[in-house]
Order: sequence, then structure tokens, then C-alpha cells
Amino acid sequence: MQDKRTVESDQCLDVNKKSKQTEQEVPMVVEELGEVKFFDARDCVKLVDKMGGDMTVVNSARVSFGREKSLDEDLNAQDVGLVKYLATHGHISPFFHPVIQLRIKMPIFVARQWFKHTIGFARNEISRRYVNFNVESFVPTKIRPAAKNKKQGSNEVDDHPDNEKIVQLMTEISQKSLDVYKLLIESNVCSEQARIILPQGMMTEFIETASLAAYARLYNLRNDPHAQVEIRAYAVVIGEIMREIYPVSWPFLVKHEADSI
Repeated sequence: MQDKRTVESDQCLDVNKKSKQTEQEVPMVVEELGEVKFFDARDCVKLVDKMGGDMTVVNSARVSFGREKSLDEDLNAQDVGLVKYLATHGHISPFFHPVIQLRIKMPIFVARQWFKHTIGFARNEISRRYVNFNVESFVPTKIRPAAKNKKQGSNEVDDHPDNEKIVQLMTEISQKSLDVYKLLIESNVCSEQARIILPQGMMTEFIETASLAAYARLYNLRNDPHAQVEIRAYAVVIGEIMREIYPVSWPFLVKHEADSI
């Protein structure tokens, strides 16, 4: 039988656990449905693996001169200066060599924007053709009014006057979608059609592998004030992870930090 893991309310799937499910073992009855609630992006981005560090960038640049340092060696002032020069002058090829793998869980409507970033990225996503348990849906806690001065976007300053009422309505509708989905599966409707009823707020999950350069480009675009609030929250988490792994390279690659250095 498949591993029927229950997602705790304050965390995402444990990336160290491996599902035993196969296509032939997909259950016909949904025994576990997740919650309709707010998900914090910080709980939904997990570092799986990484290859290379700041010295990888330095060595990739200096290979032109046949020079190389040990990856365990600390960067000196000259190395830091080289990284800064490469980043600020658009010589980005050395930043493609460090690679990061993440496991990310986010609402469908955020993922469809996130997946527009394709260059330098590889992704494998959970399939609702095969998996019909632990279906969860995102609902915001703060409803933003529409912006008056632009066709897309929102007013991030003022609270919507009917905030609580709208959150309750969105929660009820999302829960109803999950309930109908469960009914369809229990009525022997195939998963690939039953999923049609699931809302845009449904949480999806994927493993993503990309270069340092690719994540810097994503961050610069999605942490911009013009980006949607929900996707910006994920960009902030990406920045926190990258800053810890690449303390020298990352600040020079991202706009708001490079300007202050």
C-alpha cells in the first residue's frame, strides 16, 4: 500500500521520507484530505542538495588562465573582487556552475507564474493523475483590494473592508471543491478527471534543480514590488537560502543588495 502521510498543519512533507506508491497502487478511495488554510512559504521550501560554493564561481572564471584553488579554501580579497566584477559587469557564465536542488510546495496559481522561469531550471512535479490523497488548498488571511491605477496587481496598503467575510467564503468554496473531489474518487471517477474540480489554490509540490545564476534572475524578477505578493514571499525564502550557501556571490547578483555594496 502507499505511504499515507498526514501533513502537519505547520509544516510541509518531510523530504527525507520516500513514498512507496506506484502507478499500479493508486487507491480508489481518498482516506486523507488536507486542510484549506494559509500556508507560510518558509515552511514550504526545503533544500535537498547543492553542488559548489563561492569558490566554484572563482575557479570557473580563472580556468581561462589555468588557475585553480581548493574548494575548501576561504576566499581572499582578490577572490571577492573577482566575484563582484563578474556579477556587476554581466559576466554570468561562472555563476551557472553552482547548482541547487529544492523541494517546493506552493499553490497552483503561484506555481504557474514560477514555472515561466525555464532557462537553467529542471522540475518534476507531483501528478494528480496518480496521487489523490493529501489534497490541500491555500487561502490567504489578508484580502487586498484591487489597485485603481493598474490593470493587474493589488492595493497592498489598505485592508479590504470585508476581509473576514471574504476569507470565510473562499475557505468554504475551496473546502467544497475538496469534498466534491473526494466524492468523485469514491464514486470510481478516474483521478485525471476528478482533479478538474480542484481549485486554483490547490497546493502542488515539485523538486526543482537550477543554477545559482538562474535563481538570481528569478529572485530579481519575483522579489520586485510589481510582483504578486504570494510569489514574492517564495522569492524571499529563496534569497535567504542562497545567501546562506553563497554569502559572497549572492549579494552581488541580486539588485537591491548589489546597490548597497
